[in-house]
Amino acid sequence: MRTRRSRAVSLLVTSVVLTGFLVPGADAQPEGGEGLSGRPEAVAVVEPAVAEPAAVEPAAVDLDEIPAEPPVRPRPPAERELFGADCETVIEGSQVTAACQNAYPETDLLRLHVECDRWWDVDADSAAVALPPAGRIELASRCWKEVRSAWVTHQRP
Repeated sequence: MRTRRSRAVSLLVTSVVLTGFLVPGADAQPEGGEGLSGRPEAVAVVEPAVAEPAAVEPAAVDLDEIPAEPPVRPRPPAERELFGADCETVIEGSQVTAACQNAYPETDLLRLHVECDRWWDVDADSAAVALPPAGRIELASRCWKEVRSAWVTHQRP
């Protein structure tokens, strides 16, 4: 399999960058310059190939100084609003029909909005129709030619 030159270069640059991230951790030693075995250890320092504007010393963080924070509780889900009739909109050619049923205990004011595809065809917004609880209604509208989109809006009385 033949590799592209750009892929090889990107792999090389990625390895140099990752080495730059790993070197400060390898350079950190316990007090006295000794490792876990009790004898001084040699550490290889690799300079990144990319020129950096200024040398920044690695920051040492003492984990005991970080204050303990209480665990973050996820926000409880919002209560589902019991409002708004379920509507099914059907577009057949230039005719639009929306069949809606209100399964909630509040009256819903419905409006059918139809956007026509042609620039000269007038878009239609129906008057608000009240749909009582457990009620069912059919709203209809049309365009002269094609329908671009149709939707139903809900409003509290």
